[in-house]
Amino acid sequence: VAGLGNYGLRGTRHSVGMAVVDRLARQLAVAEGWQVDRRCCADVALATTRGLELVLLKPRRLMNLNGLSVTSAAEIYNLRPEDIYLVHDDLDKALGKVAIKLGGSARGHNGVRSCISALHSNEMTRLRVGIGRP
Repeated sequence: VAGLGNYGLRGTRHSVGMAVVDRLARQLAVAEGWQVDRRCCADVALATTRGLELVLLKPRRLMNLNGLSVTSAAEIYNLRPEDIYLVHDDLDKALGKVAIKLGGSARGHNGVRSCISALHSNEMTRLRVGIGRP
């Protein structure tokens, strides 16, 4: 589960993906387990829930380069694109509204575009979190 965003701009609507992954880490009681993983240039926390092993990821790169961190983590943890969930902001959704999208285009989102390009696939599931238009 990768929370897309700009690491240096945490707390902004554009980095809501990271906030969602932080919340998930708290709910799974692994919020104290974040580790900097230089191999994928990201903060990583591992969790287990309902028999699933999860890798929570917050790239330490700019949004346009998030795909490099996601791809490196996928290689390290032996994940296929269809195993990856991207959590990202969506300008076209009202603030706080969420939607799940299975595969498809980046729809203009640079972080998703970066992931599609780096993974050579668009098979990732996306959790789109509405941030509304400014």
